[in-house]
Amino acid sequence: MKSATKFIHAGAHPDPSTGAIMTPVYQTSTYVQEAPGVNKGFEYARSQNPTRKALEEALAVIENGKFGLAFSSGVAATDAVIKLLAPGDEVVCANDMYGGTYRLFTKVFERFGIVFKYVDTTDVKSVAAAVTEKTKLVWLETPTNPLMNVTDIAAVAAITRPKNILLAVDNTFASPALQNPLDLGADIVMHSVTKYLGGHSDVIQGALIMNDADLREKLYFIQKSCGAVPGPMDCFLVLRGIKTLGVRMKAHCENGAKIAHWLRNHPKVGKVYWPGFEDHPGYAVAKKQMKGFGGMISFELKNDSVEE
Repeated sequence: MKSATKFIHAGAHPDPSTGAIMTPVYQTSTYVQEAPGVNKGFEYARSQNPTRKALEEALAVIENGKFGLAFSSGVAATDAVIKLLAPGDEVVCANDMYGGTYRLFTKVFERFGIVFKYVDTTDVKSVAAAVTEKTKLVWLETPTNPLMNVTDIAAVAAITRPKNILLAVDNTFASPALQNPLDLGADIVMHSVTKYLGGHSDVIQGALIMNDADLREKLYFIQKSCGAVPGPMDCFLVLRGIKTLGVRMKAHCENGAKIAHWLRNHPKVGKVYWPGFEDHPGYAVAKKQMKGFGGMISFELKNDSVEE
């Protein structure tokens, strides 16, 4: 099945009671049980909700994974991954990544004894050198926010897999339309669903996708125990957004390329960060592991173009 078709149909099952093709918004907190512990798969909406279940199935499908979990934000999803760890565990992560992730690591989890090592993950040797017996997780973001650095996911997986170190990849900037980290050896894919997956600036949400059933159960336990779950209306909106992901990402890539080249030729613009330039340090890796270069761009103004 081609990606565009998958985006349209992922998680879509006709409602058994009415035949509705779109998953209804199940706006309920509790469910009737025939007897204690005897139910139709739903008992309390923090643990399960039919609309969220449909979305989580769709998330798994579009990332070529087996299991999906939806969270109230991308940071909440990241938070759940770090809660797999214990004091003294080490995390190797990028020295260029989303500020909210860095804030979570430094201001929250460092206080609980988790050690974070920040390296240039575009240099695979730096990643390998930072790994110790205490390393339990490598956290990648590719392309990164904001400098658009690109890391070779498969090369890092070749380091983590033999050592049973979890490899998590923030795939927000690429989206499943352009990159599928699970296919490249990652154990967990994280998305800020708020961005490309939702696509309409009306939802805050996060997601985790994985293949390992045991890992899914551990993360699901954290999800239901800590309670950072999205509401059913938000899940409905994301199910809608995913349907147009293919056509939207095609337009993002086309527009991004035009804007990146326009910026590079502008007399007041200095450096432009976009992995689609052939002289970008990560161009070869991006071309190998991505289906397009995306629509995310950052740039610097020349000093003489900034008015004091």
